[in-house]
Amino acid sequence: MKDYILALDQGTTSSRAIIFDRTGQPVGSAQKEVKLLYPKAGWVEQEPGEIWATQMGVVGEVMQRTGISPQAIETIGITNQRETTLLWDRKTGKAAANAIGWQCRRTSNLCDHLKEEGWEPYVRKTTGLIIDAYFSATKIAWLLQSDPELKRRAKQGEICFGTVDSWLIWNLTKGEKHVTDVTNASRTMLFDINRQEWDDQLLKKLDIPPEILPEVQPSCSEFAKADPDFFQGNSIPIAGVAGDQQAALFGQACYHPGMAKNTYGTGCFMLMNTGNKPVFSQKGLLTTIAWSNGRETHYALEGSIFIAGAVIQWLRDEMNLIRHASETEAMALSVRDTNGVYVVPAFTGLGAPYWDMYARGAILGITRDTKAAHIVRAALESIAYQTRAVLDLMEEEGGIALHSLRTDGGAVANNFLMQFQADLLNRRVERAAIQETTALGAAYLAGLTTGFWDHLSSIEKQWKADYVFKPAKGEEWRRDAYQGWNKAVRRTFGWEK
Repeated sequence: MKDYILALDQGTTSSRAIIFDRTGQPVGSAQKEVKLLYPKAGWVEQEPGEIWATQMGVVGEVMQRTGISPQAIETIGITNQRETTLLWDRKTGKAAANAIGWQCRRTSNLCDHLKEEGWEPYVRKTTGLIIDAYFSATKIAWLLQSDPELKRRAKQGEICFGTVDSWLIWNLTKGEKHVTDVTNASRTMLFDINRQEWDDQLLKKLDIPPEILPEVQPSCSEFAKADPDFFQGNSIPIAGVAGDQQAALFGQACYHPGMAKNTYGTGCFMLMNTGNKPVFSQKGLLTTIAWSNGRETHYALEGSIFIAGAVIQWLRDEMNLIRHASETEAMALSVRDTNGVYVVPAFTGLGAPYWDMYARGAILGITRDTKAAHIVRAALESIAYQTRAVLDLMEEEGGIALHSLRTDGGAVANNFLMQFQADLLNRRVERAAIQETTALGAAYLAGLTTGFWDHLSSIEKQWKADYVFKPAKGEEWRRDAYQGWNKAVRRTFGWEK
């Protein structure tokens, strides 16, 4: 009997592989770091070969560690960093260029031109997104415009485009399958989320040949079978795929309209299930496909915050204020408050609900008695403030008041941050007992496809909270703190324009 599911979790800064059992518990994991490259200010790239090599490296490592053989694996689920854009040769599988990372801002000018030409309303109603350098469409256009020979080959059908899931499946099948799922497709700014098809008008406008696009499938479906050479002669089906934030929503068992989760990773991503119909935001939230099983599709409202845990990395690597992320909690608690300091980490512009590509980071309110601990505390608080801005808008546009927020991601281990978040939101913050919710969501999707789990209700029963943070501050404190944040964040708007 096959008692395990293998989840591949290819993230922005690391590749992970986790094996789950029938109770949804992780029985083993492995992780390798993936480098981010910064060739110019505001540009972010990754080496496609490293993405693939690290992902397969951790697969071998977790199987060796656990002693679980490929014969015991029922299926593979894949989840991935979204919007990151890759082009490769259809015959050789060789990457045509470095992957352009989702944080990369090199196409900001192209986005400005699209807005000036009046494309924003069409993009919003068709794709659920806004025009921004964050999404894949302008990254593809930039790559093709920058290399006439690459563009010629793309029009001849010799080049494949894919997000990271497509790249992994292509390699796992040795070039047999060029596919993606609806959640990843919905993040390209080329996909009609209403008809669930690639959009001809956007492709034409950006001069992107449809020949380069992958086939789109439901998140719960059999995408391919991994080549047996990778798994000791076993051909394991790949039966669940979702972008990382949709996978986390699924892994957090947010299966009913109005349920929401927030993932505190490199960025911060809040998604709220809105049911079987898309809710189109008018004030800066994204409308995205949450998942599909081929029979029904769930949609979500999403607030994308570009810099969350990355601000802690910045404190460590660039500012040398800490040696390890774990030190931030004690430092934050060593002072009564931030002493009026606000950190706005707009290192690559601001995401929802501000959407200012030209905003840049700032530390405001510094006085002679500002200490390192004040700046560290303000950096942590910035994550919670950005989340508050998204949640307020989500409740307003979704028409649903949330009673609690389910949380996951690396930064949720920081008790100060989670308590501050509960106080600022005046909501219960429920920290998931299993933190690998992104990988777990991919496993759940794959397991539902193959019958490893029979129904969503059986998965819902598996969800548990590790700790529930309850609000302990008054309304006056919340109002004053948030007003200070809004004053600070406005100072960063349009800095580079």
